[in-house]
Amino acid sequence: MSNQSASSTTQRDDQATSDAASVADLTARLELLSEENERLRDEYRRARRTSYRRTALGMAGLGVLSALAAVVLPASRTVLLAFAGTGLFAAVLTYYLTPEQFVSASIGERTYAAHAATGAELVETLGLSGTNVYLPTGDTTGEDAGVRLFVPQHRNHDLPAGNDAATLFVATDDERQRGVAVPPTGAGLFAEFEGMVGDIETRLPELADQLADALVEGFELVGGATPDVDPEEGRVTVAITDSRYGAVDRFDHPIPSFVAVGLVRGTDRPVTLESTTSDDDRVDYLVTCTLSDEE
Repeated sequence: MSNQSASSTTQRDDQATSDAASVADLTARLELLSEENERLRDEYRRARRTSYRRTALGMAGLGVLSALAAVVLPASRTVLLAFAGTGLFAAVLTYYLTPEQFVSASIGERTYAAHAATGAELVETLGLSGTNVYLPTGDTTGEDAGVRLFVPQHRNHDLPAGNDAATLFVATDDERQRGVAVPPTGAGLFAEFEGMVGDIETRLPELADQLADALVEGFELVGGATPDVDPEEGRVTVAITDSRYGAVDRFDHPIPSFVAVGLVRGTDRPVTLESTTSDDDRVDYLVTCTLSDEE
């Protein structure tokens, strides 16, 4: 019995030693992975800073060349000096205002995913219709950019007045106007959009082009955005490819939300939004916005 007891004790000691070695090995691997992740982050930051600074050097070079050309070509001196000043000024701004922090698209998408899940649960729990209508509220000074996303309780609904939709639960005397109204995710993007373009178009074709260009060039949220406008029907359909924020047919997704908010602000009319997957292999999603006759 004593031999068996000693053998059992030895096995337990060996197992404990083996477990301790495994834990130490895992800890060492985790430390190595953490160090490697930090190194990759630093490399990414350096690469982005290098890219910006190369751009700054290129602008500075163009500025210097324009200045030298102004000396050689006195007939074009005014224009060339203007190019030189612009190039050098842009170079200084690009060099010293290089971003130090970057948020990857995957992190932004995961942040939005929580909002999408909350919205979907809200619609299901309250038994709402699932129809998404972006309403003008008239107050463009707030964080919602003067637009609220209204989800009516009934499919056969009427639209509430803008001031009635300024609260989360819309409970008017008219039952057909009841539902939920939330600030749209596209409101913040639209505020940035206003700063970028200055004058916002009011005619539907030009406005749709502006919004599509902003998605691709301004915010880089998609790889492609092609608008198709039917002014007579008051309908805008934007074909989306390569969404940086995943599937755009979720609750108040930033990409279609921005388009809807922009159309509301540009036309001052309610917009019903529908986002669907596309049957065309060249297009991922179709974002369809239909303008209401009500103002």
